Amino acid sequence: MPSLVRRLLTLILSLIIASAVIFAVVDLVPGDPASFMLGTGARPDTIAALREQLGLDLPWPVRYLRWLGGVVTGDLGTSLAYKTPVAGMILDRVQVSLPLALMALALAVAVAFPVGMLAARRRGGGADVAVMGGTQLGIALPNFWFAMLLVLVFAVRLRWLPAGGFPGWDEPARALRALILPAVALALPQAAILARVLRSALIETLGQDYVRSARAKGLSRGQALRRHALRNAMIPVLTILGMQFSFLLAGAIIIENVFYLPGVGRLIFQAITQRDLVVVQSAVLVLVAAVILVTFLVDLAYAAVDPRLRGR
Repeated sequence: MPSLVRRLLTLILSLIIASAVIFAVVDLVPGDPASFMLGTGARPDTIAALREQLGLDLPWPVRYLRWLGGVVTGDLGTSLAYKTPVAGMILDRVQVSLPLALMALALAVAVAFPVGMLAARRRGGGADVAVMGGTQLGIALPNFWFAMLLVLVFAVRLRWLPAGGFPGWDEPARALRALILPAVALALPQAAILARVLRSALIETLGQDYVRSARAKGLSRGQALRRHALRNAMIPVLTILGMQFSFLLAGAIIIENVFYLPGVGRLIFQAITQRDLVVVQSAVLVLVAAVILVTFLVDLAYAAVDPRLRGR
C-alpha cells in the first residue's frame, strides 16, 4: 500500500508539472490570439480591450493558476474561436480518438502475438527470416502513405469501406466501418514493433532453466513457449503496449487528418492554426494525463504478471 500511495502522489505531481510546462510552452507560441480573432485591420485599443476581456493582460502566474483551478474543477475554459466550452469539445472528440486507438491496438496485438511467437518458435528458420523482414518493412513504411494506399485500394477501387469522415455513433455499424481503415493504418507499424519485441523477449525466456526443465519433462517447444515462456516475457511487452496506446491516442494527428476524423488530434491541429490557445492547452493536457495514467496502469499490470514485483 505505501508503494501504491507513492505512485499515486508521483502521478499527481507529474500532472501538475506537465500542466505548468504545457501552459508555458503554449504561452510562448508567437502571435496574439486577440489580434488573430479581430483580424489585421483591428484598432490597437480594440485589441487591448479584447485582451483584457480574455484575461490575456494578466501576469503569467495568475493566468496559469486560474487555468489550473478551472481544470481541477472540470472547467477547461471556453474556446476563443467557437465560443463553446472546451470540455464538451474534447469529450466529443475523445469519442472518436479513444475507439480508434483501442481498435488499432487490438489489431496490433492480434497480428503481433501469433507472428512474434512463430518467429521465436522457428528462430533462424525461414518463418523467422520472413517475419523479421516483414516487420522491418512495417516499421519503415510511413503510416500516412500506407493510409492513402488503403484508401486507394479499399475505398476508391473496391468501394468496400468509406474513404473518410465519421457519421457519429448514432449509427454504430457505419461508425465502426469508418474507423477500420485508419485503425489498420495505425496498427501496422505498432504490430511490427510489438512482434519484434515479443520475439526477442521469448527467445531470451526460452533459454531459461525452468523452460529447459519443462522441455525435459516432455513438453514440446510450442507448449513450453505458450505455458511458461509467454507469461514471463510479458514485462517488456506490457511496456511497449503502454507506450503504443499512448502514442495511438495522442499521436494520431496525421491519420485523423488523412481520413477527416473529428478526433482530438485533428482538434489540436485546427486549434493551433486558429490560435485557439485555450483548446490547445486543455486538449494537450488531457492527452498527457491519459499517457501518465496508462503508464501508472502498466506499472500495476507488472505486478499482476510477475508476483515478484508486488512488493517493490
